Amino acid sequence: MATMRATDVIRRFDAAELSLCLLLNRGCTSRPVREFFGVVSRLGDGVFWYTLILALPFLYGEAGQLPALQMAMTGLLGVGFYKALKHTLVRERPFIHCDRIALGTAPLDRYSFPSGHTLHAVSFTTISMSYFPELGVLLVPFALLVAVSRVILGLHYPTDVLAGAALGFGLASASLQVVGI
Repeated sequence: MATMRATDVIRRFDAAELSLCLLLNRGCTSRPVREFFGVVSRLGDGVFWYTLILALPFLYGEAGQLPALQMAMTGLLGVGFYKALKHTLVRERPFIHCDRIALGTAPLDRYSFPSGHTLHAVSFTTISMSYFPELGVLLVPFALLVAVSRVILGLHYPTDVLAGAALGFGLASASLQVVGI
């Protein structure tokens, strides 16, 4: 009986999550929305973050060197971590699972859990803002757009994004503790 209830709870949760995916994915029907979030997502692949890492020492001099190195190291650790999870948990992407979800841009890999884009957006934003809070005006909105883009484009479920955010924050926090910040 308890197993039946747990199964029902999971089934209802999955249905609610799929409903949210379908609602947000409606944005893909609008070409400007799809293109905007496609660009945000592609920038979140790394271009934006690599540029930030390279720019910190130029913008902040010596004070930007440690955060840039810290972001690079945390980023590498994050890649290994989320790839291992994706290949262990093998959760299919929403557009594969449900034919009513439109694919807004090509995925980088097959599986969706957790969102690596969101993991990096949150970890890099957290580290950057720990050293340079003024960057939050740019980084927080961009990180949020990256996270939302992944669901709108049919590439992730909301829980993939939430898990990526939690993992990214955890990695960044651990990284900051290591250097004593």
